[in-house]
Amino acid sequence: MLTARRRVVATAAAVLAGSLLLASCGGSDGGSSDGRTLTLWHYEGPDSAMGVAWNEAIKEFEAQHPGVKVKFEEKGFEQIQKTAPMVLNSSDAPDIMEYNKGNATAGLLSKQGLLTDLTAEATARGWDKKLDAGVRTTSQYDANGVMGSGKWYGVPDYAEYTMVFYNKDLFAKYGLPAPTTFDRLTSAMAAFAAKGVTPLANAGAEYVAQQYLYQLALSRADRSWVDSYELYKGRTDFHDAAWTYAATTFADWVKKGYISEKSSSLKAEDAGVSFIRGKSPILFSGSWWYGRFKAENKFDWGTALWPGSNLTPGSGGNLWVVPKGARNKELAYDFIDITLSKKIQNLLGNKGGVPVAADPSAITDPQAKSLIANFNTLSRRDGLAFYPDWPVAGFYDVLVSETQKLITGSESTDDFLDALQKAYDQGVPKT
Repeated sequence: MLTARRRVVATAAAVLAGSLLLASCGGSDGGSSDGRTLTLWHYEGPDSAMGVAWNEAIKEFEAQHPGVKVKFEEKGFEQIQKTAPMVLNSSDAPDIMEYNKGNATAGLLSKQGLLTDLTAEATARGWDKKLDAGVRTTSQYDANGVMGSGKWYGVPDYAEYTMVFYNKDLFAKYGLPAPTTFDRLTSAMAAFAAKGVTPLANAGAEYVAQQYLYQLALSRADRSWVDSYELYKGRTDFHDAAWTYAATTFADWVKKGYISEKSSSLKAEDAGVSFIRGKSPILFSGSWWYGRFKAENKFDWGTALWPGSNLTPGSGGNLWVVPKGARNKELAYDFIDITLSKKIQNLLGNKGGVPVAADPSAITDPQAKSLIANFNTLSRRDGLAFYPDWPVAGFYDVLVSETQKLITGSESTDDFLDALQKAYDQGVPKT
């Protein structure tokens, strides 16, 4: 999704044009540069696991490259998402930037010729050996911009997945067991609703609602279903058993008061804050919240994989991409190397991220160990099912608007599924 936001980000008010020209003299297509500045864009909050780890990576990079400075420019997720094609096709492109993975984002830019082919570097520097197959899927794109094969256009240095966050204190207050089975989860929701407590934190205006929907579908799906939907390895029918179950169950949960009708206009931040403040006992969302919850929650809380499903939304993390017009590509490759080093990976893990190349014995925080252990469980069973908005460009906005209609009850489930089918079919590449 736009792993969209999938993550809690700090939005910067910086202007894209202007002071982005680099103090360098290397050519944009050259493999090396005499530049003394590495311009880096990313949209992670400074206190997030990724923000902390990457800040340390900047220090490490400058220590290993005397005289070279990193010019870090914090951007908002939406800012990069909406303007990347324009900026990357100009002289103002950074040397390296964080970008969202998937067909509709990094895949689209690769197809447009805006990203550097990293295949040779991935092999020479061993990035291909450090990343497991499930994580590596979003690094490679074919000539049509479809992930999973072809050339390397990005490199993640962390992974992410969704889970059930639950307020242990509220569960204990109402005498409810941990939601480790689907029956326990739905029984808890019913019990909370009966007491006037809306159990599920939700956000219809952003990614949260569509991830509830997608997870419900995944609970009735298998890997071939995911491959058909995400990788076009078969026909996707939105009126099949999985999608129909998801839509009807989601709508039913709204009627039962498990999801508030008022949540149709809320954003992901609202859902997260509702959980942090102890108003919502359950939030289904991603590991990108983990560090913030650890820092801000004033109650005992826990996590569980979505019960009764082998599959869940998740993937390798957002990608480091090197714009085609970057002036200092060798420096960019060196920075990626450092973010994949044991030092930075171990730090990322202990700060609440999901590292892809850490030393397990170096992860000492108990909660972090649990977070990583659950991810390893998913990896072993090939359980990462990517995100619902990835298959086609513009599908995120369609999912938002259509899911809002399910929440408000202004659209039937059949019409909802019809709308998704139409948008998906229009966007799938024609071969």
